[in-house]
Amino acid sequence: MGQPVRDYLLTLCVTAAVTYLLTGPVRKFAIAVGAMPAIRARDVHREPTPRLGGIAMFGGLCAGLIVADHLFNLQGVFELSNEPRALLSGAALIWLIGVLDDKFEIDALIKLGGQMIAAAVMVIQGLTILWLPIPGVGTVALTQWQGTLLTVALVVITINAVNFVDGLDGLAAGMVCIASAAFFLYAYRLWMGYGIEAAAPATLFAAILMGMCLGFMPHNMHPARIFMGDSGSMLIGLVLAAGAISITGQVDPDLMKIFEGSEREATHALLPVFIPLVLPLTIIAIPAADLVLAIVRRTWNGQSPFAADRGHLHHRLLEIGHSHSRAVLIMYFWSALIAFGAVGYSVHSASSWIVFVIIAASAVGLVLLLMPRFTPRAPHWANRFVPPRYRHRGAEQDPAVPYEEGPVPVASGAQQGPAEARMGEEAAERAPVAVGVSGVNGATAIGARSRFPDRRSIDSSR
Repeated sequence: MGQPVRDYLLTLCVTAAVTYLLTGPVRKFAIAVGAMPAIRARDVHREPTPRLGGIAMFGGLCAGLIVADHLFNLQGVFELSNEPRALLSGAALIWLIGVLDDKFEIDALIKLGGQMIAAAVMVIQGLTILWLPIPGVGTVALTQWQGTLLTVALVVITINAVNFVDGLDGLAAGMVCIASAAFFLYAYRLWMGYGIEAAAPATLFAAILMGMCLGFMPHNMHPARIFMGDSGSMLIGLVLAAGAISITGQVDPDLMKIFEGSEREATHALLPVFIPLVLPLTIIAIPAADLVLAIVRRTWNGQSPFAADRGHLHHRLLEIGHSHSRAVLIMYFWSALIAFGAVGYSVHSASSWIVFVIIAASAVGLVLLLMPRFTPRAPHWANRFVPPRYRHRGAEQDPAVPYEEGPVPVASGAQQGPAEARMGEEAAERAPVAVGVSGVNGATAIGARSRFPDRRSIDSSR
């Protein structure tokens, strides 16, 4: 089997293209069937926006698997392993549950049961953890029940972690795309570097997952014209978990020949064996931390762990003053730092510069967190060439493009006092827009996007 880099790239591009092209028709379908729930107290967006974006993402998944099955260098993945079929079966089930939830808002316990059934379907078809490399002990074989329980637990945790972080436009898709890119590099290195064919399915899953996220993100970036909904967030969470399960429980560490050479060389060579235990955790580190904090917060307040609120990490970033786009970019930064830092350290564990780079990047991230209201300003001579948000306040405003935080215009001839004007502006900004009115993100196939971000406090009610 040759170097399948071009085949992976083709699979990724086809998956992204199909997802992107399907998202527009899916958006119209979601509007037609009424999959546009009313704005809730915990929501950040201000306009009714259609869901069901997971339909397009599932179409991209199917297209990616079909294309990979017909490529010369990737046919062996389907001939030697049943894992792609197991993934497709579990993904179809979890996607169907998500579609029903996006339309009818099914109970959280029913969704949890569906997630466990989808994981069990994959286990029955062979996608399960067979053994675990444990530091200081070695490779420990798992019984059938142990492997099943561990697999189901990992799938459920990953799905809910991704679902919990899906609270801002483009956040979940971007974070999962970053994580899958890091995972692809690690899995591809195991396959081509060590010649381990068992790592090929996980490499394919990561490439397809990147395509699904990249194809959907142009429609989902702020201000989003469609949400992926539970049909999308649970789907990409399951695909991410499937890759982690495949690379962790199916790859035999003895095939890496780690015990050859000196003791120091063997110690460094052990890292690629133990990194599958750490990498899935680093991939979902931010979503998992958000999940744990949410459960503790809700339980401490006497609420159900499944009760929704506005206390997630991305909500906190908005509360301390970060804009929507900057909060998303900060979450991207920390996800990339953790995922690629773990992969880089597993490849060059003997190099101390990896640690210094991670520390320096962490310091940059902390500075960004402590400067929520900092906005770079362009020089005066460049005001005509940059977006309005980066111009000096004294610069002449382009009448064609209003400022993001500009005042709401008042009708000509209206007689209002200062207090009445402020009340009118506040009411106009906070009033929900009715479904079916032209200009709403989710009301028409093409419509104007709101340029007025929501600056309300997290604890405020809608």
